[in-house]
Amino acid sequence: MFDHFETDLFFDEMFESDGSVRPHCSPLLERFSSIERADFEARRQACDSHFLRQGVTFNVYHDDKGTERIFPFDPVPRVIPAEEWDLLEAGLSQRIIALNLFLHDIYHEQQILKDGVIPAYYIENAKHFRPEFRGIDVPEDIYIQICGSDLIRGDDGQYFVLEDNARCPSGASYLLENRNALKRAFPGLFDAMGVRPVDAYPRELRRMLEFISPHREGDAVCVLLTPGCYNSAYFEHCYLAREMGIEIVEGKDLVVLDDFVYMRTTKGLERVDVIYRRIDDDFIDPTVFRKDSVLGVPGIMQAYRAGNVALANAVGTGVADDKVVYHFVPKMIEYYLGQQPILPNVQTYLAYEDSDRKYILDHLPELVVKSANESGGYGMLMGPTASKAELEEFRARIQDDPRNFIAQPVISLSRCPTWCGEGFEGRHVDLRPYIIYGESVKIVPGGLTRVALNKGSLVVNSSQGGGSKDTWVLRG
Repeated sequence: MFDHFETDLFFDEMFESDGSVRPHCSPLLERFSSIERADFEARRQACDSHFLRQGVTFNVYHDDKGTERIFPFDPVPRVIPAEEWDLLEAGLSQRIIALNLFLHDIYHEQQILKDGVIPAYYIENAKHFRPEFRGIDVPEDIYIQICGSDLIRGDDGQYFVLEDNARCPSGASYLLENRNALKRAFPGLFDAMGVRPVDAYPRELRRMLEFISPHREGDAVCVLLTPGCYNSAYFEHCYLAREMGIEIVEGKDLVVLDDFVYMRTTKGLERVDVIYRRIDDDFIDPTVFRKDSVLGVPGIMQAYRAGNVALANAVGTGVADDKVVYHFVPKMIEYYLGQQPILPNVQTYLAYEDSDRKYILDHLPELVVKSANESGGYGMLMGPTASKAELEEFRARIQDDPRNFIAQPVISLSRCPTWCGEGFEGRHVDLRPYIIYGESVKIVPGGLTRVALNKGSLVVNSSQGGGSKDTWVLRG
């Protein structure tokens, strides 16, 4: 099945440019090469059946074919050697610590703005900056407790951070179920390869929630707040709540009395200490943010201000998701930690800066243009494949609202062998590790490898035709 595999001069996660297998992937290739095509297909279908039985789905908005879909999965894992993972772990830990110091600063003294490291305009005009929460302390001074920073590799194999997902990062449930499916399909392979486990994620998540509880007496009451069954990640909300052993609630299940949050139960009201929220700031409290929200809890922000309930992630973390603010993360690392970034950013042009905007408009067909606050592959222009009409539309949008656009060079993402019906072909991938920041920084050894299933595509998002792979980090 690998006989005709070609790297096509892209950096491949399994094969060197001359076609030889990378040493850490050699045992995996030997195992897969010994499997007959019919047997492999049966195992692949067994993975799909596992996802179907477990209800591993996601929702696609604005899709007239129906909203709920089984998450596409490719059974050939991505393998990361121990020394490579050590580098990623150090870089991601450095980054989340700096981002939290930045958030504490801009919601308190704003020293980084006073020192001119980041122009104040970019923060004051960030869509998700919440100036009304300046001066409010959060438990343990941690704003981002759960983060999913997307990593990519270029032609030379170097890792870059593509973006930080600091509000409600999704996908951890797919990481866990990918591992469960592959263990069933290929039993024994994990021990033979020395693959590090990922099943501690729900336990670490629960420990973090208990750590930020404002009340230390007795066991902390933690809940997961979901927008409901029509949310694109509703499967994940249910899954993580079940794995953590906590209740999943909607806004209507909670009530605020005397600045405390309570959960309605069959035995009466029960006080809630910590809320793992999967609802954006705008919808969490109609008395403070969007008045038309029926998803949130009236008064919850007053309880939050009073220090009677903890939220993960904290209100206001969305400013760190802003793709314009992303540009300044290396400067944050140098400013707060006095260190050079271990993991670099992708070169980024800010459309608000005159020289950058001129460059962007002059080179639009060569660049990737992104809206500052869109996600899921939306609000993005792939210059090399865009039509003339799309280029002109984005040209007008950039000129009309330059603050909210960035541009980056097209990076040929690394590829992994992926099953394409008749054999294996290279498909582009990224990596989303999951970082938990509580008493210390914990990173799941691996992450969600997302794969662009459409040939030649660089868009890995599930809503745009992407799928996923299991990610194996090998023991040292």
